[in-house]
Amino acid sequence: MTLVFSMAIASLFAAGAYLMLKRDLIRLIAGMIMIGNAANLFIMASALRRGRANILPANGDRLADPLVQAMVLTAIVISFATAALALVVVYRVYTSHLSVDISDISAAEEEQSELDEPRAEDMIETELEDEIEDLVESPLVEVPL
Repeated sequence: MTLVFSMAIASLFAAGAYLMLKRDLIRLIAGMIMIGNAANLFIMASALRRGRANILPANGDRLADPLVQAMVLTAIVISFATAALALVVVYRVYTSHLSVDISDISAAEEEQSELDEPRAEDMIETELEDEIEDLVESPLVEVPL
C-alpha cells in the first residue's frame, strides 16, 4: 500500500513539475495545483494509521489521527483559494495582453517600459520649465518696507 501511495505522489509531483516548466500560465497553475495535491497526499500517507474515528473516548482501541486530516483539509481550502486567485490574475493578464504565453507577456512589458522611460529632450524641457518657474517666483529686486 505504501508503494502505491509513493508512486502516486511521485507521478503527481513529476507531472506538476513538468507543467510548471512550460511557458503557458494556465499550465503553470495546473502544475502548482498538482504539486499541492501531491504534498497533501504525502502528508496523509505519512500519517497513515488505521483505526476508528476519534469521536468518543477510546477504551484502548486504535484510533485514526484527526490532526493530519484537519491539516490536509485546511491545505486543500488554502490551495483552492490560491488557485482561484491565480486564475483571476491570469484572466486579467489575458484580457490586457491577449496572450497567456510568458515570453509574449515579457516582451510586451519590456516594450511598455521602454515607452515609459523619459527621453533626454523631455528631461531638458522639464528642467527649463522648473528654472523659469523659479525665476518668476523669486523677486528680482527686494523692496524695503
